Amino acid sequence: MEKTDIKSLYYKELEELFLAMGEKPFRARQAYRWLHIKHAVSFEQMTDISKELKEKLRNACDITVLRQERVQQSKIDGTRKYLFALGDGNMVESVWMRYHHGNSVCVSSQAGCRMGCRFCASTQGGLLRNLTAAEMLEQVYRIQEDTGERVSHVVVMGMGEPLDNYENFLRFVRLLSDEKGARISQRNITASTCGLVPNIRRLAEERLQITLALSLHAPSQEKRLSLMPVAKKYGLTEVLEACSDYFAKTGRRITYEYSLMGGINDSPQDARQLAGLLKGRGCHVNLIPVNPVEGLDYTQPSLQRVSNFKNILEKYGINVTIRREMGRDIDGACGQLRKRYLKRKAEFV
Repeated sequence: MEKTDIKSLYYKELEELFLAMGEKPFRARQAYRWLHIKHAVSFEQMTDISKELKEKLRNACDITVLRQERVQQSKIDGTRKYLFALGDGNMVESVWMRYHHGNSVCVSSQAGCRMGCRFCASTQGGLLRNLTAAEMLEQVYRIQEDTGERVSHVVVMGMGEPLDNYENFLRFVRLLSDEKGARISQRNITASTCGLVPNIRRLAEERLQITLALSLHAPSQEKRLSLMPVAKKYGLTEVLEACSDYFAKTGRRITYEYSLMGGINDSPQDARQLAGLLKGRGCHVNLIPVNPVEGLDYTQPSLQRVSNFKNILEKYGINVTIRREMGRDIDGACGQLRKRYLKRKAEFV
């Protein structure tokens, strides 16, 4: 019989599990605290739970725990990039960043990705599988344990497309923000999507308070299609309408992510076209000078070109920032650390 993934259970579901075992509901509170506040890696660590109950839990449930395979730390700003091994041997990446407003962790939602964006290392090799809610939570928990510091902000911008793993992603957000658990405010959770329209609309109905970030990366349907295969299924007009509906229903301003690639989408004409596309949408544009990826020909524009692009957007009244580059001296682009690790491992097989 397949065991229950206990760390992925909502509090109410955990209560029901204990009742089904013939235990009092308050036992759920004890176990939930061990899992989501104390970050226990085994039932043995739960010191206020009886031997008999621990045995019942071992027989019925598994505790998901990720193993830290590699960690790189930037000498410039202290950013840490983690490579975690999942229980089945698959690898995912996470990043810990320290800001003046608190510590932020970027988590992965899938092992690999099937979206096929031309400039992204994560999608090389395709999608291996979705992560469970527990595997997403574990990235935050293991990093908190490793750094000894609380995480206050979480961005789901690592490997994978969170809205392609909708149910697990939703469960992750609700568990992460649960008052009985990690208690990270939904307003401090941001999820990045390449534009899966049906699930953007579906997410708007959940009435969450998370920030949605759209990976835009182009000012026109034609150019977006050349960079992002998803644009063939969901055109730019359709995606922007879904984002406007999300803003209308949740009151949460959309962030539009725009990776600047030298000679591809960084011209003054591109900036003016982007301004026309977004003007009046109540949005924020996050300009991201692209991280070079081994095997891909996309290059980072000059600082002057990035600054000019920003100035043009601001001239048209667009709220815009240039993303602060963290961990420049480590494998910055998402998927790079995993890719290098797997390549080295294959060389020794």
